[in-house]
Amino acid sequence: MTVLTATDPTTGRVVREVPAAGPDEVTATLDRAQQAFASWRERTVAERAEVLRAVAEHLREHTEEYAPLMTQEMGKPITEARGEVGKAAWCAEHYAEHAAEYLADEHIASDATESWVQYLPLGPVLGILPWNAPFWLALRFAAPALMAGNTCVMKHDPHVPGCAQALEAAFTAAGAPAGVFQALVTTTENTERAIRDPRTRAVSFTGSDRAGAIVASVAASEIKPAVLELGGSDPFIVLADADLPRAAKVAAQSRIINAGQSCIAAKRIIVEGSVHDEFVELLTEELAGLVMGDPSQETTQVGPIAREDLRENLHRQVTASIEAGATCVLGGELPEGDGWFYPVTLLTGVDDSMTVCTEETFGPVAAVVAVDDAEAAIALANDTPFGLGAAIWTETGRGTAMARRIEAGQVSVNGIVKTDPRLPSGGIKRSGYGRELGPHGIKEFVNAQQVWVGPSTA
Repeated sequence: MTVLTATDPTTGRVVREVPAAGPDEVTATLDRAQQAFASWRERTVAERAEVLRAVAEHLREHTEEYAPLMTQEMGKPITEARGEVGKAAWCAEHYAEHAAEYLADEHIASDATESWVQYLPLGPVLGILPWNAPFWLALRFAAPALMAGNTCVMKHDPHVPGCAQALEAAFTAAGAPAGVFQALVTTTENTERAIRDPRTRAVSFTGSDRAGAIVASVAASEIKPAVLELGGSDPFIVLADADLPRAAKVAAQSRIINAGQSCIAAKRIIVEGSVHDEFVELLTEELAGLVMGDPSQETTQVGPIAREDLRENLHRQVTASIEAGATCVLGGELPEGDGWFYPVTLLTGVDDSMTVCTEETFGPVAAVVAVDDAEAAIALANDTPFGLGAAIWTETGRGTAMARRIEAGQVSVNGIVKTDPRLPSGGIKRSGYGRELGPHGIKEFVNAQQVWVGPSTA
């Protein structure tokens, strides 16, 4: 029997061992999802909304039970973990409130007496999720799919089994019907079986571009729709007319949320040369003041890297970039002691050939690249195989005009790149396809059925 192991990245000690579901349990889980779909799809949107609101209420009431699970299993600072539980609840509430509007029939004139498009559920949807935001990503996947009338099977990352089990328990405690939302705690090897199972009608994947390519190929071979939210190497452009203190503050915040372990974190900070030195001074001050330490402590702002292998890869990227000529202004050295901590690191003198620019960095490492002007900034921002998010700091009108030229799924002008239940998010190029959240996300896993009613008026 395979056992999934959760290790506390603060101490390096095993904190949880959970038996992994085998092939028979995978089949049984999908059986339950299919059986539940038959009745869940017949519920009105208002009736589904009652369940989602109850889930949101339960999450909020049990924040102090759920937040420490994230801190323990993947090292999220406790203050951020509490915020994540609240954001997950908000997502459930948002779709409970707006699903009817998002899914309303769309009447379209034609040669019919009447014709329209109606949005109908597909069936069980498989969500394959990563470890870095266990509660938020679960509700980001599940809330729109459930409100559209689908059922959900969540295959969470093997390193956060406690979070996965807690999420299913939360739905059960809130009164969700059996089989509507289930956690499939299993190995990566069993995931292909779940994708190929004929009861699985669609797949939502969040993770690396490498794993996403595998998931996409399997889903495509079974002719099943998929949404992929993959990695990013997000540019953060700072031009000479930007509010530099504000830009520096937001750049630091964007880079170190979840110890920098976020797909939409600012990863390449591209600064116009005339303000480069001033901006670097401001950014250094912001980053140097951050507190790294035990994520269970209220004062901690930067926790550990989630796994030892991830920390080793991050240090390799930093070391290789320094050897190639980057200047290390802050951090850059592995700390001694327990756990997989990595210091907040600032590299300047970076160019687009260095590892911190050519690879996605998943950790608290800020890389600053100087450019001559706005045209050079746009060219460098787009010079990446990824296209997830981007930020532009400049005069508002200029920034909104520049946004059209940025190759990314979302662009923030004078603000932080973030996910919001009200707005669609997703990527292009190797950052994936499809959209999650907002009115666009709920329509990813529906049958947009055309209805034509005669007689013809032609």
